[in-house]
Amino acid sequence: MKVKFCGAAQTVTGSSHLLTLDNGYKILLDCGLYQGYDEKFEEFNKKFLFKPEDVDCMILSHAHIDHSGRIPKLCKDGFEGNIYCTNATRDLSAVMLQDSGFIQERDAAYNNKNSKKFGTEKIKPLYTVKDAQRCIEQFVGISYNRWFKINDFVEVLFKDAGHILGSATVTLKIKVDDYHTEYFGFTGDIGRPDRPILRDPQPMPDCDFMICESTYGGKEHQSQPNDENELLGIIYQTCIEQKGKLIIPAFSVGRTQEIVYMIDKLETKGRLPKVPIYVDSPLAINVTEIFQMHPECFDSEILDYMRKDSNPFGFRNLHYTKRVEQSKLINDLDKPCVVISASGMATAGRVRHHIFHNIGDTKNTILIVGYCAPHTLGGQLRQGVEEVGLFGRRIKVKAQVKIMDSMSAHGDQKEILEFLDNQDRKKLKKIFLTHGDLDRQKLLAKALSENGFRKTEIPHLGQVFNV
Repeated sequence: MKVKFCGAAQTVTGSSHLLTLDNGYKILLDCGLYQGYDEKFEEFNKKFLFKPEDVDCMILSHAHIDHSGRIPKLCKDGFEGNIYCTNATRDLSAVMLQDSGFIQERDAAYNNKNSKKFGTEKIKPLYTVKDAQRCIEQFVGISYNRWFKINDFVEVLFKDAGHILGSATVTLKIKVDDYHTEYFGFTGDIGRPDRPILRDPQPMPDCDFMICESTYGGKEHQSQPNDENELLGIIYQTCIEQKGKLIIPAFSVGRTQEIVYMIDKLETKGRLPKVPIYVDSPLAINVTEIFQMHPECFDSEILDYMRKDSNPFGFRNLHYTKRVEQSKLINDLDKPCVVISASGMATAGRVRHHIFHNIGDTKNTILIVGYCAPHTLGGQLRQGVEEVGLFGRRIKVKAQVKIMDSMSAHGDQKEILEFLDNQDRKKLKKIFLTHGDLDRQKLLAKALSENGFRKTEIPHLGQVFNV
């Protein structure tokens, strides 16, 4: 069996790994879009490191675009097999990939409109909304905790990864011959215990080989129990004391719903000040509706809460805005408010407009609530830059920038080690670290060695291993 690393190699985005079994059967694990502006990856989204038509099936760990975002192109370019995932992931992917297709079309149209002005060549979108709609026909939803037979020699098991709605770790049971079976594991993105809404990550079966994420190698998140109080404190300071706006770049899936749920609980307890809260993201609104369709993914805490509040994502002073005109009116508001808007790394979407209009005022706050790749606008703000580029202008950062890493959906190093602790060290021959910057991966590799794991590899893009 061979494994080729076709994305998220020594970087945190563009997840994609190709398994080729001894009989030639090819399984693609994830097919993510690279998000960011690193020149090294400028051509990544346009070209695959394999022939799509040669892939027999695909397995998707979860719906985040950095794991799923090239699926429409994969299918357009010749892949005809099934795409296996959980039922919630299928529903989320249906709306998220169409949204991504819309962005591809819009960006191409903008580039082509200004191609003469900026001296650039006209381009075609990576894929269209129709491409995204077509690829969903190839998705096959599978429940958690049940071995599913892909063919006579491969079975797959999804366990809850606790990362976003429908996220799963992937375990492949591969029949090598009549007497020998190997287990190949793929963690996808590992979530965190004791987070709102979702169940805790569930341990995987013992594996012979494993691909493991490493986003927060060497780091430990701040403690979790104070999330509500910390968020409330930031709302009070910004909106009541400073009479400013609080802008929260938040991923449409998971982070937005967590924030809304926390604010909902504050409102139920009578602790929330009377300021308007805006969820300004059509995708986040659609995703919130999908959350309500999948209570089988919820933990016991939110299920208990729903017995007294049937809608944990709606309350007085909460406004969901879909239309562009409504979004523009929020920027024209001359009063305190909270704006939750996508994207989480501020790479695209309406949040860039909100940051543009509010970053130059000291009374405002931009709250970063999770990991941002270094080359993104969110990453630059995390690093404390003094000015940023937005819409062709350089703007000084005068607004306060605050960070709440406790809200990250990725496990930190301690939590990753705890998640892997059930693995049989004698059986697990090798762990491949992906989905992390190289410095983080080296720290996690060292920690894995200190915790008894025999061999850790940090593959580079395109590298192939025989296992």
